Amino acid sequence: MRKKIGTIALVVSLILSMTACAPSEKRYEASFLELFDTVTTVVGYAKDEETFTEYTQMIYDYMEEYHQLYDIYHDYEGINNIKTINDNAGILPVKVDQKIIDLLLESKEIEKITNHKMNVAYGAVLKVWHDYRTEGIESPEMAKLPPLEMLREMSEHTNMNEIVINEEESTVFLSDPEMSLDVGAIAKGYATEMTANYIEEQGFENGMISVGGNVRTIGHKVGEGGEALAWNVGIQNPEVESEMTTIHILELQDMSLVTSGVYERYYTVDGKQYHHIIDPSTLLPSEEYQSVSIVCQDSGRADAFSTAVFNMSLEEGKQLIESQKDTEAFWILNDGSFVYSSGFEQFIKE
Repeated sequence: MRKKIGTIALVVSLILSMTACAPSEKRYEASFLELFDTVTTVVGYAKDEETFTEYTQMIYDYMEEYHQLYDIYHDYEGINNIKTINDNAGILPVKVDQKIIDLLLESKEIEKITNHKMNVAYGAVLKVWHDYRTEGIESPEMAKLPPLEMLREMSEHTNMNEIVINEEESTVFLSDPEMSLDVGAIAKGYATEMTANYIEEQGFENGMISVGGNVRTIGHKVGEGGEALAWNVGIQNPEVESEMTTIHILELQDMSLVTSGVYERYYTVDGKQYHHIIDPSTLLPSEEYQSVSIVCQDSGRADAFSTAVFNMSLEEGKQLIESQKDTEAFWILNDGSFVYSSGFEQFIKE
């Protein structure tokens, strides 16, 4: 049965301050929960609230497909997803939707580009960290770090070549029975990008989709005189207790912004915080940065690169970003200082 997003806290509001928008369209905003375990916000223009709600429903429905297909924790009736592939590791190939194959093919390419710093086959290692982090959050007095020997053992089962994709049969097989996929470093951004492309085809010309802070802009916003303007998108201050909630406001059109930071998911052991971004080289949370922000057109690549660059030295990260067309990065180092790629500052409004 098709789920109406109104049943899961859809909020649609007319932005009344926009009194002189395009002649036939008004600006609306909607938000809903549930998908990818975060809040999705949609801002855009439509001739009336009913039309905008229809667009929002299409966005929800399309993104829900990706949410279910890329889920590593839950089963869904009639759907073979990433969890299904993991459950059948070393047993048999799983017939899957093309959306999974496309994601894995893109992930294999990015893994090579990033010198293994973004690896969706790292599920066995990430699961260990996830379990220890969950226990540490639920019982802070029992919080502890995973044994390094355990992490090293799990890292033996992270070879991307063990992901066997048969495009003709539409199957995926993990030939290593101990392997587990975790697509968290790319899935949200990839789904956002695919959804943005889809909704544009449906006639949604100017808007912005934010999925838990993974932002994809579509077209432009409309100024008070009807002029086309860039969307304003903020970069969160990793110092979450600071009164200054954003570091920079960027002006973006048909571009994406994704930030990876130490403030997203973490737990505390012996007074020290350990976040969720695990460096494949050390099997530990990377400690070089407070956050890394990526701007490029493709939200999936922005998502993947933000994780990969977070796990690189500054020199290595700069080299990667400068090698990618129309891709820029912004680093906040542990001492609070800022570093920009060569073209990033052109997007800064303030």
